[in-house]
Amino acid sequence: MHAEPRPTATPAQALEAMDFFIATAHLGQQEMAQRLGLNVTDLLCFACVLKAGEDLLTAGDLAEHAHVTTGAVTGILNRLERGGYVTRVPDPNDRRRVRVAALPDAVAKVVALYQPYYDRLDAVFAGYSADEIAVLHDWFSRSTNLALAYIEELRAKDAGDG
Repeated sequence: MHAEPRPTATPAQALEAMDFFIATAHLGQQEMAQRLGLNVTDLLCFACVLKAGEDLLTAGDLAEHAHVTTGAVTGILNRLERGGYVTRVPDPNDRRRVRVAALPDAVAKVVALYQPYYDRLDAVFAGYSADEIAVLHDWFSRSTNLALAYIEELRAKDAGDG
């Protein structure tokens, strides 16, 4: 795939475009969550369950992946279970723990909502070369890690640790 010519941009223009993308993506996540009868945090947690696939998460794992407290996960799992999104299954290696599994009907509902959007994103990515995709992947990964570290820094300050 040959990349299309790109217009030049300054770091300030890229930051402005990123801010607008994040705001728009946040609105999109709210819209998706509302259509699924969820809030954004519950949708994020369900996405973590989906990403884990057959490697079912414990509540503690889910809290870590979603960057929420273990106390919050209890309420989230209760809502997801009541909504028909997940079920709790006994951990085969530790009878004291449960793991979280996505329910097939919920997976189908989420895929039906998201797939048209992902198809459109795939079409956007198709206009980029393999090297450009690598840069985008690197940027998204590094920016995500930076954002998570900053969130933790803010939470530590709130807790009086910083």
